[in-house]
Amino acid sequence: MPEWVEYLLRILLAVGLGFVIGIERQLRLKVGGIRTHAVVAAGACIFMLISKYGFGDTANFDASRIASQVVSGISFIGAGMILYREQSVHGLTSAAGIWLTAAIGMAVGAGMYYVALGGALIVIVVQLIFHIPLKIFKDRHYNEIKVVFKSPTDDCPDVIKNLFDITNFTDFKAERQDGDIVYSAVIHSKRQVDASFIRNAVNDYPFVISVEKTESDR
Repeated sequence: MPEWVEYLLRILLAVGLGFVIGIERQLRLKVGGIRTHAVVAAGACIFMLISKYGFGDTANFDASRIASQVVSGISFIGAGMILYREQSVHGLTSAAGIWLTAAIGMAVGAGMYYVALGGALIVIVVQLIFHIPLKIFKDRHYNEIKVVFKSPTDDCPDVIKNLFDITNFTDFKAERQDGDIVYSAVIHSKRQVDASFIRNAVNDYPFVISVEKTESDR
């Protein structure tokens, strides 16, 4: 098999592993999805190929130098995913996932296929386990949602609380817009909030302006 064919197959494997890791993130509506993880894995793999094979037998060349720069360079992408909002950190797990995906791509580029496959499997299993609604994780597992609504009647905030099965708002603001008082609330709910739930909430409650599932650190 020509060397360039083997290199392309390695890149494809890296893309495939990044794709699989990205599926879990995208299904949970996180910042880094399928495309981000696939591109990061492919890029890290290509850099590793260049590092290991691109310079031939040049004297005094340390192939590990390029690989080490990938480790530090990918941190800039991860840092861009981390946000500090409402006295809490958001996106930390997604950033760590990007960092790990780069490592998996580098392992594929170096020809360490079992390490790459095992690493991808481990991170996917860990992510899935920590999202199982077991009692040990129950108190930590929640969705962060931002709700914007009007309050034509006094019981509208209570309706919102019942809808999301909460007792208090994490953050609550009010502002005047076009003569109306519009409220925005950040809540932490253990309810499963997906696209169908959001659509029904907006359709069934006319005073609800928008429902947005925001990024948490899981």
